[in-house]
Amino acid sequence: MRSHFNRSALVRELASWLPAAVELPRQDLAERLGGWLNVADAIALHAAHQALPALAVARQRAAPKAAPDARDALERLRTTLTQAICTPPYPPTEPDHAEFAPHHQRCLDQQRRMEMGIDALRNHLRQTLAAASPSLAQLAALDAALDQMLGGREQRLLSGVPAFLKARFEHWRQAQPDAWPAHFEQDLQHALLAELDLRLQPLLGMVEALERH
Repeated sequence: MRSHFNRSALVRELASWLPAAVELPRQDLAERLGGWLNVADAIALHAAHQALPALAVARQRAAPKAAPDARDALERLRTTLTQAICTPPYPPTEPDHAEFAPHHQRCLDQQRRMEMGIDALRNHLRQTLAAASPSLAQLAALDAALDQMLGGREQRLLSGVPAFLKARFEHWRQAQPDAWPAHFEQDLQHALLAELDLRLQPLLGMVEALERH
């Protein structure tokens, strides 16, 4: 059976700004993941997978009631980052301000804020899962392995978001010379909120696994 990635909110948002619809590659999950991994990555992933049964045996079952705390921590982080993204610049951008540089810097600052906060909570969630049960310890180990292999590629892809925003900046300045700041601010917030949602997916998966356990 062939399964296809659903477009993330970020991909849908960026694609909607393009003049023509973007056709997704017709590859299944394994084929697309294979394009992200080199030989060394594949060997490391195989070794991590082989080690999972031994990890499960070695772990002693613990029963911390950590699921509510994990969910609360995730929602606190989401709220904090959302508030930062949705806080417009002060003083407000004037229509005659033609420089993209401040908006570029704002985007980079928000991306760094997301990366730091999410990385810290992701590591904490792995530790929580590792202490909860053998099966959740396996999940934590697999997440760590995948993060090490795919994290760099993800960061390179997300570093392209400011380029899309710059194109949107130019679009609104030409289309709405007297009212572009509000339109661009909305697009910038939507893009960064979609990026936040994408970055939080691994953490959400671990929290849900902990809740189901």
